[in-house]
Amino acid sequence: MQGEIRRGTAEMTGAMLISGTIGWFVVMSGAPVAAVVFWRCVFGALTLLLICWSLGLFRRGIITRRAVVIAVLGGIAIVLNWLLLFASYAHASIAISTTVYNTQPFMLLGLGALFLGERITAAKLFWLGLAFAGMIAIVAAKPAAASGGGDYALGILMAVGAAFFYALAALAAKWLKGTPPHLIALIQVSTGIVMLAPMTSFSGLPQGTSPWSMLLTLGIVHTGLMYVLLYGAIQKLPTHLTGALSFIYPIAAILVDRIAFHHALQPVQILGSAVILVAAAGMNLGWTIPHPRRKRGALSNEPS
Repeated sequence: MQGEIRRGTAEMTGAMLISGTIGWFVVMSGAPVAAVVFWRCVFGALTLLLICWSLGLFRRGIITRRAVVIAVLGGIAIVLNWLLLFASYAHASIAISTTVYNTQPFMLLGLGALFLGERITAAKLFWLGLAFAGMIAIVAAKPAAASGGGDYALGILMAVGAAFFYALAALAAKWLKGTPPHLIALIQVSTGIVMLAPMTSFSGLPQGTSPWSMLLTLGIVHTGLMYVLLYGAIQKLPTHLTGALSFIYPIAAILVDRIAFHHALQPVQILGSAVILVAAAGMNLGWTIPHPRRKRGALSNEPS
């Protein structure tokens, strides 16, 4: 059991470190955002095709028509998520975009209450309010944050939109419980190919080996390999450990942004980012808020 936990921890850590570097590959590819997502889907689909075939996931009856439809809808959401997140890098920096993107658990909270009848507790509302306060702090720091003269507020909105569409994809995944996740991922990236092919210019393809190596890495490593590590970890680890290790992703993205592009966060941005990450940790790990009255009542019952 402990060996499985250690292996799952290593897989989850690897998946989150890979995710933390995605912004660098997107920016260094030099390609338009839609083209980046399209080629990520193409190379990711080829990788996942081989993975699904090796796992024997193309057997008849392994997925229903209803599941295919839900997976396609989830694919539309995940592709819109990638488009918005990658576009936000040019306006609000990789670090800020990734941190704001980590408000996704709160989007899923609202969607779960709306569509799945999940109960919103006082503790969840507290973490939601805390995350909102952190986002306000980040938005207030806009004069020093924009990475290239772009519209900082637009970048923040794009990151929030990306989080919303990721939450929609996660909601679709909840409805697909029992369906092989690698097959879901293959359907999603294949959906992306169909969505983006009409708007991809094949006459103006990237020139040189460097852009193509970036795009290949995004498809093979950041999509194919990352899905294998992530889903392998989720199957081995308890939920609380999966949630805790997921915070390697934004921390890695902040470090990559600082080292590669020298984007230093301002004090207010650091504070806002920390608040959002603490709030997201509270949500993911199920932290409760101590009730003052309950605490006083417990003290009054103690023997004197």
